[in-house]
Amino acid sequence: MNSTLPLQRLGQSFRDMRARRSLTQADLARLAGVGRRKVIQAEQGDASVSVRSYAAIALALGAELTCVPSRRPTLEEAKAFFAHDE
Repeated sequence: MNSTLPLQRLGQSFRDMRARRSLTQADLARLAGVGRRKVIQAEQGDASVSVRSYAAIALALGAELTCVPSRRPTLEEAKAFFAHDE
């Protein structure tokens, strides 16, 4: 299984959260206790960044890392979801 896409999504989430808080990468690095280069790598979804660093960055942004299922809903599940809008 390729981990690239989930890490890229996580990095984009970090970037968005940082921007909403008007933080620079250097600000976030200071808050997370990591180097600025580590923040840059995490925002790029770099697989070489440790889970500890990803977690520190999330915590500094007021978030946490959680696991959620990544499967797509079945057709029946999608129909049921949209049926609530009618």
